[in-house]
Amino acid sequence: MLLFPNCKINLGLKITGKRADGYHNILTVFFPVPFNDGLEIIDNKDLTEGIELTQSGIPISGEQKDNLCIKAWQLLKNDFPKLPSVKLHLHKAIPMGAGLGGGSADGAATLLLLNQKYLLNLTESQLLSYALQLGSDCPFFIINQPCLASGRGEQLQPIQLNLKGYQLVIVNPGIHVNTGWAFSQLNLPANTTNDDLVAIQSLSSIILDDMNHWKDELINDFEQAVFEKFPEIDWIKKSLYKNGAVYASMSGSGSSVFGLFKANEIPNFNFPSNYLVFSTLL
Repeated sequence: MLLFPNCKINLGLKITGKRADGYHNILTVFFPVPFNDGLEIIDNKDLTEGIELTQSGIPISGEQKDNLCIKAWQLLKNDFPKLPSVKLHLHKAIPMGAGLGGGSADGAATLLLLNQKYLLNLTESQLLSYALQLGSDCPFFIINQPCLASGRGEQLQPIQLNLKGYQLVIVNPGIHVNTGWAFSQLNLPANTTNDDLVAIQSLSSIILDDMNHWKDELINDFEQAVFEKFPEIDWIKKSLYKNGAVYASMSGSGSSVFGLFKANEIPNFNFPSNYLVFSTLL
């Protein structure tokens, strides 16, 4: 059984404070993008217990036991002891440390695959609960439609946001931005509850307003610190605007930057050959 986990971009990203549990409260819009990894699962008849993960595409750093695909299998195995051993193959195309949520998408896709293949009959609510145990933005990839996100990112409100007719261009310079470092650069109040309905309604109003207003109103709080440390990322955003983007922003804590262009106004870019550039008509 095969799935193609997609990534996401953040339309605006406000960090409203640090929580007592160590996490951060955010306010953003997650928007799914058809830039995909590949994930396949088969029975592992050679292994009586456990999970075997093989990889291709972009190399994945870190220890394999920390991979969210393995952690997703372990979560379900704890509650479904009869879950058999499996082989997973992950083809990685979405860059890591890029603000696109590729690892989270893979973890969520593993939950979906195991639920489908082994007829676990998990509801969406149950899948969301498992996904949150993997990471704050993993639940989004269970819903996988435009959502206003608050709390840790797990409080999701689907919204009607149609960007049909726009060309999306994502540029990744191959820089890994550490998310923990990015959070440490923000001057945040402590122990907030993120129950500010006014702020949520304000973001919703901006998103549903004319996109020409987004440039001045839809801000990513991480950009200032990231741009200061990595001027190359700042240059990418300026280049997208210089070439006619209606809206451009860094996604998540970076390093990917995206631009939205009118479909008939796509320029020819001259980014360095080592950059990953992805473009799709929404």
